Amino acid sequence: MSITTAHDRVNSFVANPRRMFIGGQWTAAVSGKTFATPDPSTGETLAYVAEGDEADIDRAVQAARTAFEQGPWSRMTASDRGRLIWKIGDLILENAEELAQLETRDNGKPYAVALAADVPLAADLFHYMAGWATKIEGNTIDISVPYMPGANFHSYTLREPVGVVGQIIPWNFPLLMAAWKLGPALATGNCVILKPAEQTPLSALRLAELIAEAGFPDGVVNVVPGYGETAGARLAAHPGVDKVAFTGSTEVGRLIVQAAAGNLKKVSLELGGKSPNIVFEDAEPEAVAGAANAIFFNHGQCCVAGSRLFVHHSRFDEVVEGVAEIAKSIKLGPGMDADTQMGPLVSEEQLTRVTGYLDSGRTEGATTVVGGNRHGDRGYFVEPTVITNARNDMKIVREEIFGPVVVAEPFSDLDEIAAQANDTEYGLGAGIWTKDISKAHALAKKIRAGTVWINCYNVFDAALPFGGYKQSGWGREMGHEVLNNYTEVKAVTTQL
Repeated sequence: MSITTAHDRVNSFVANPRRMFIGGQWTAAVSGKTFATPDPSTGETLAYVAEGDEADIDRAVQAARTAFEQGPWSRMTASDRGRLIWKIGDLILENAEELAQLETRDNGKPYAVALAADVPLAADLFHYMAGWATKIEGNTIDISVPYMPGANFHSYTLREPVGVVGQIIPWNFPLLMAAWKLGPALATGNCVILKPAEQTPLSALRLAELIAEAGFPDGVVNVVPGYGETAGARLAAHPGVDKVAFTGSTEVGRLIVQAAAGNLKKVSLELGGKSPNIVFEDAEPEAVAGAANAIFFNHGQCCVAGSRLFVHHSRFDEVVEGVAEIAKSIKLGPGMDADTQMGPLVSEEQLTRVTGYLDSGRTEGATTVVGGNRHGDRGYFVEPTVITNARNDMKIVREEIFGPVVVAEPFSDLDEIAAQANDTEYGLGAGIWTKDISKAHALAKKIRAGTVWINCYNVFDAALPFGGYKQSGWGREMGHEVLNNYTEVKAVTTQL
């Protein structure tokens, strides 16, 4: 597909109100309501989307339950299920330019980034998970029963799908997060209700079209756009949902846990972060670009962004100046402009949040080395920002900003930096830059985070588990670890 053809198809896709996908059918909301999703580079409406609420979630849960208990999905062989999942990956690649443009226009990220990262990573996730469909295994156990001497038993375990799964995904990587959630749930034989973020519903709805094209039975995947307070809350609390998976803020994650308590459904959470990125005195010069990439990638709208930059005091001025120079050079603009390196934040709400943190830092006495302001007066752009001289009790140090804002501070020794790195309620990611590999591994063991990168940052792969310690979440995404989120284990014992 050419870029021009993709552009025409995206224009056609957003021209008419988009419906939700329930039970294999495209349908309006029960209420008939729609909501606007804006183009974040202008603030103008990009498309209108059906606004799902409680009644629509109820319909989707029933469709998923019927598909799980009565449809062909549960009777399908693992091999056939894997082939369908693989087909989704193929269709994503076949429609890569269209999906990348749709993601760019709805989310704001540069088209080149969406095309090079978001889309192929989403396809790769489905391809990777397709292989797991035939490898969901139990095991046999040789048991001994002390109170039944001489008795013989045959015992084994089955690993079975949880059932009906509700999945709530964020707006920072809409297509990729849909893949992260859907891939393992489908590989393990579950049926799904996916609620995309209200800020970025379009790529999930286009993905639903591709899932239908791949040949999935009706009701196996349902996509219901809507607001978190209505559709999301109902999905998390629904008594007909066996498991809920959520990616988003720690604050909302707590609400998900409370909502899930009604029927004690299984819960997995990938939440916030305030990740340390640590540059030692012997780090290679590439560490400067690495530190900039850690915070400015995806406009800082990454839960694992390296937003706390710790630099050995002997290199502090050099590294901070280098990151600041990179920040100054970043070209801001609409994601569809070929020379754009950083697009807008996703929404006016996010713009207000990030600029509020910048104002807070100034008020509390921190030093803004570069940036620190809104960029322009149209769209939701914020300047890449480097801050120093911040105290540990400041909001900009303690709280997740979720924007292109890094706070840098010096350190002196290994034990000191391990304590500083862990001085946070989060534990999602961390970076270490040094030529001393023994020192790097020693520090990696001390850091309480789900991912530690050494002499690199933002490296993701479908085979690598991803998730957090502490208030960064429960469970893991990707890799074989994620299969535990979507399966139950049954023990079967027969007396011989």
